[in-house]
Amino acid sequence: MNPKFRILIVDDDKRMTRTLADILNMAGYEAVEASSGTQALELVGGQSFDCVLTDVRMPEMDGVEFHHQLHQFQPGLPVVLMTAYAADEIIRKGLDEGVVGVLDKPLDISQLLAFFGSLSKHRTIAIVDDDPAFCKTLGDILAQRGFKVTTVTDPHADVELMAAESQVILLDMKLNDINGLDVLKSIRARYPSLPVVLITGYRQEMAKPIEAALQISAYTCLYKPLEIPDLLEKLSRLQLNRLRSILNDKHIW
Repeated sequence: MNPKFRILIVDDDKRMTRTLADILNMAGYEAVEASSGTQALELVGGQSFDCVLTDVRMPEMDGVEFHHQLHQFQPGLPVVLMTAYAADEIIRKGLDEGVVGVLDKPLDISQLLAFFGSLSKHRTIAIVDDDPAFCKTLGDILAQRGFKVTTVTDPHADVELMAAESQVILLDMKLNDINGLDVLKSIRARYPSLPVVLITGYRQEMAKPIEAALQISAYTCLYKPLEIPDLLEKLSRLQLNRLRSILNDKHIW
């Protein structure tokens, strides 16, 4: 577990945040406390976090409204709700708007730690493109929006290692002397379900390889120059599906 994995806890009950922060810090995480959605937004604006754990019912701004505002500039930052209410329309709205899941109070600490342990291992987007400038520009954009990014500019790099440590791969279809389709086949041989988003600036030239890649379960193909809002929406959806599957594995709804 990465000792720098940072969790923001948001709850107007300061005793709750203090106790939970102590538990998470003792488990090797770095927990930061906020007593309101407003304070949490200020913290996120100046610091980097890997996950947010927020209460639903709080004065001034509830947890779902906080998530809504946070998502405007950090769509890649996972948000998990906490609640003492089994059925609540606010919670349903939050799930519809993209919160990862809901934890019932009192929290099951063993399940919570299991979730964070899984999350810390599944949080990287790999950009595979032989253009260093493109990798840096796109990497900076994604990092600013809460995603963890690694870049691979050498098409001969260890694809298996890259795939093993990534949640999603953005794969250019034309990598000097290597066809992106061949790289995708190597990924699929070892990781058949790993999401791979194709990218290319050669719509016509790469039409047949793209069609073949989609037939072996490439997620989609985006064309350069990339439409960043469209890319962010697709990455956020992929991440949400992955994290919800982790929560389901830990029996959290």
